Amino acid sequence: MPPAVDVEGGVSDRSQDSRFEAQRSELLTIRNSAIVSIGAMVLMMGITMARSGFAPDVPSYALNLMFLVIATPIQVGIAAPFYRSAWVAAKHKTSNMNTLVVVGTSVAFAYSTLVTISQLILSDATLWSDAASFVAPEHHTGTYFEVSAAIIGLVSLGRWLEGRTRLRASEAVRMLIELQPRTALVERADGVVEVAIDDIGIGETVVIRPGERVPTDARLVDGVAEINESMLTGESMPALKKRGDTVFAGTLNVASACKARVTTTGEATLLSQIIRQVERAQSTRAPIERFVDRVTARFVPAVLVAGLASFVFWLVMAPDPSLPNALLISVTVFVIACPCALGLATPTAVVAGIGRAAEQGILIKDATVLERTANVDTVAFDKTGTMTAGKPQVIAIHVDAGSGLSDDEVIRSAAAVEIFSEHPVATSIVIASLECYLEIPYAEGFQSITGQGVYARVDGAVVAVMNPSAVLLEENASIHSAVELIEASAQTPVTVSINGQLVGAIGLQDTVRDDAKAAVTSLRELGIETHLITGDRIESANAVARDVGIENVDAQVLPSEKATRVTELSDEGRRVAMIGDGINDGPALATADVGIAMASGSDIAIEAADVTLVNNEPTSMPRLISISRSTVRVIRQNLFWAFAYNVLLIPIAAGALHPVFADSPPPDYLRFIISESGFLSPVAAAAAMAFSSLSVSLNALRLRRSG
Repeated sequence: MPPAVDVEGGVSDRSQDSRFEAQRSELLTIRNSAIVSIGAMVLMMGITMARSGFAPDVPSYALNLMFLVIATPIQVGIAAPFYRSAWVAAKHKTSNMNTLVVVGTSVAFAYSTLVTISQLILSDATLWSDAASFVAPEHHTGTYFEVSAAIIGLVSLGRWLEGRTRLRASEAVRMLIELQPRTALVERADGVVEVAIDDIGIGETVVIRPGERVPTDARLVDGVAEINESMLTGESMPALKKRGDTVFAGTLNVASACKARVTTTGEATLLSQIIRQVERAQSTRAPIERFVDRVTARFVPAVLVAGLASFVFWLVMAPDPSLPNALLISVTVFVIACPCALGLATPTAVVAGIGRAAEQGILIKDATVLERTANVDTVAFDKTGTMTAGKPQVIAIHVDAGSGLSDDEVIRSAAAVEIFSEHPVATSIVIASLECYLEIPYAEGFQSITGQGVYARVDGAVVAVMNPSAVLLEENASIHSAVELIEASAQTPVTVSINGQLVGAIGLQDTVRDDAKAAVTSLRELGIETHLITGDRIESANAVARDVGIENVDAQVLPSEKATRVTELSDEGRRVAMIGDGINDGPALATADVGIAMASGSDIAIEAADVTLVNNEPTSMPRLISISRSTVRVIRQNLFWAFAYNVLLIPIAAGALHPVFADSPPPDYLRFIISESGFLSPVAAAAAMAFSSLSVSLNALRLRRSG
């Protein structure tokens, strides 16, 4: 269910808090139910053993009456949710896992109540008192109130473990919501005023002081800030933010006051997107989970038939007293068949896997993505903004020897013009000038020619920074050669002219991300083939591919052709994941088996993707595959043990071992589990059911520490 939204579109803190508190309250109730039920089971077993050792003369009906008083509130009160669920399923002419819980506990409780009443009326001299000798090993009271309490308690414990896993997975999101400021400082006509978050509009300028959190997504327009984004990316070191960089709601400004222009508010912020995505992922069901539901829908009726068939068979074949013996055998079948482990096998693993991924800055859109990602054998990368930083840097400066200018003079003149532009190339030239500690002169009359370049008057001369295609390179052989050399080096060239004369050429290159090569290496170790699919020039694409270790390159590809290339890989039988960040990547992301978007990318890319990498790190890709594979592996392990447990023990509960031990009793070390006649004790059945449920839950929780 998506989070509640205020009138202005913001995530409602009050609604989120109330929902979270409701979950915690429900979880607390389930935990208390488990404690009370298991505690009652331990108490009843302890009293039984104490009576055997210290007070054998105490009549069975006295203990059973006490146990009836203890067990009744558990069966009637704590088990009520199971009864309601089973009744709803029955009304729809189907069954679920709660059906077997209800049947198993009700039969055990009803049988034990019947024995207790019979003992009270007939003072122990009944046909019930001898049943234990055939079916159950050394059970001194003849009742199984502790078994019904054990089932209810241990099923509740398993659900508490599942709920706890879900709560942990969403708790990080709740903490993010709590970090969002309630108010912000906004520049208005009457000065800087403090306003509520919901009253901030797109395009307004907010003032962010040191130590304050960013109120909403915005772009820096004044000042330099160090922003702690650890709550979004997991990165502990603050990120340096300069003019034009984006800051996100909830992140912390650790140094220097700055101003930022609001770009998104309310549910459009990255924070709100994270909340929606995680909640949507936790509410979806994996295909394997739906498969388990279909199996369970057939399994429950089969068990009911098996239990009734066992009762009828042993009513005829069991020695006297056949009625209690047959009832005890059917009770054991119903108890052992409670498919609690089967119900917990998939959801606990899915929630734990999604939670683990979220902790590492990987947001998975829904549970089906985990299974698809686990099968991925090919990863296709976009280049710009994915394998590269998306922020070109000045690599080379070529100056015409006849101009009489130095490298510094050319770059500072270009920076004087470019400082008025917001183009990435312009920003790179200005930064390069500042890094050389050059004083940038003032320019006037700035003009921009779309697709060609910019010019302005600097120190009385007209300085133009232009695309090489917009100038006559043939007029200056030196600069013409420099441009060709820059292009051959997989760099982007721009030319610098003063008063119409070419004086220099600047080569820029988008730098490869520091962790891009490590990501490709990790993918190769996982057996994943990598591809680079980009619209950039072949020289630039090959240079990046060489740097990071990608062997398969498709360059100068149109957006529609990217999707076609992904389809071609899929047609070859490959399971393809595509990772990109731009609008042009949207079709390819939607076409791939798994689409992955960088959070710094376009809204279209993020919307088309199945996974968002909040930390914008390529190394998140191998981590995602590892987590997905681990999750699917845990699900398969859980399902195997859950099915194996039922397949192995149901026949034993129904009496499959009776022919083996009919003439010779089982060895002493099995006597607590199996009776002299080879039947499984209802108490042992409850313990086995509990062990199976706990084992799959604990196995799923391992995902929280791995990946």
